[in-house]
Amino acid sequence: MLINLLIAGAVAFLLTVVAMPFFIRFYQMKKITGQQMHEDVKQHLAKAGTPTMGGTVFLLVAILVTLPFAFFDHLAKGSVSGASFAILFVLLIYGIIGFLDDFLKIFKKINEGLTARQKMALQIIGGLVFYFVHVLPSGTHSLNLFGYSLNLGVFYIFFVLFWLVGFSNAVNLTDGIDGLASISVVISLAAYSIIAYNQKQFDVLLIIVTMIGALLGFFIFNHKPAKVFMGDVGSLALGAMLAAISIALRQEWTLLIIGIVYVLETTSVMLQVSYFKWTKKRSGEGKRIFRMTPFHHHLELGGLRLGESTKKWSEWQVDAFLWLLGLAASCLVLAILYL
Repeated sequence: MLINLLIAGAVAFLLTVVAMPFFIRFYQMKKITGQQMHEDVKQHLAKAGTPTMGGTVFLLVAILVTLPFAFFDHLAKGSVSGASFAILFVLLIYGIIGFLDDFLKIFKKINEGLTARQKMALQIIGGLVFYFVHVLPSGTHSLNLFGYSLNLGVFYIFFVLFWLVGFSNAVNLTDGIDGLASISVVISLAAYSIIAYNQKQFDVLLIIVTMIGALLGFFIFNHKPAKVFMGDVGSLALGAMLAAISIALRQEWTLLIIGIVYVLETTSVMLQVSYFKWTKKRSGEGKRIFRMTPFHHHLELGGLRLGESTKKWSEWQVDAFLWLLGLAASCLVLAILYL
């Protein structure tokens, strides 16, 4: 079984490495306008026009590689696992939502893509389908809250929606500099691979290993200077996948720690917006806690300290800091569970 897992991961890696140059050349040949950069981060302006939607490649590779391996494994066992197909379903449905958003931005020249309400509505619909098709039939109503089982009954549906939508958007916010989201997710998936292995949920482990292989193949083209970005098609799907995995493994609480980078990025945006509105209402002038959000932009513009700074961090420094943070958090969770 472990040999099959390694083969699946290796095949996903190789297929992504082979397919990505064709995807990039297609963008260049068709002269498609790529990713637009935020003007407030001047060091990013040179990236304007970089091909995006690279997540389409690694998502398709991960799904197409997982399916035959899962199929033959199920034939050997004589049974079918609902968890594996539930996670694949989440990958597909949230990937489609992200694809629509990217497609409208890039090909239809609609700057906003899907509106915030449209995107939220589609994410909720996808979450509802996931719940009624995959979660409800399993009879799961309890939330693992730091090792304690909390029976939510019918209200478990609201948790599932919050988890899927919240983390899909959180990883989307994290995908703002070269390589940050791809390797952050690899680190998170590596932690869940150990949890899945210990639980002997090898079908879930297959999906995790395959996606790790695909993301490592993508990183070859996504590290600084990035030749391609994953786009919403990749980031929304990866965030929802992590949420679905934590639910499938009945370790929901762990994602708050394993996913500390995504939580930090999202929290920084929420704090910034709330504080700006509060200070503007009180004094007529909105103030900021961070130089810029999400948090990785704050680091780029001057490191950890608050306030203005003339010393800027390179993207590699920001990447390294947040990757190490995610790695340390993942190791902490594994230590809590198994030591």
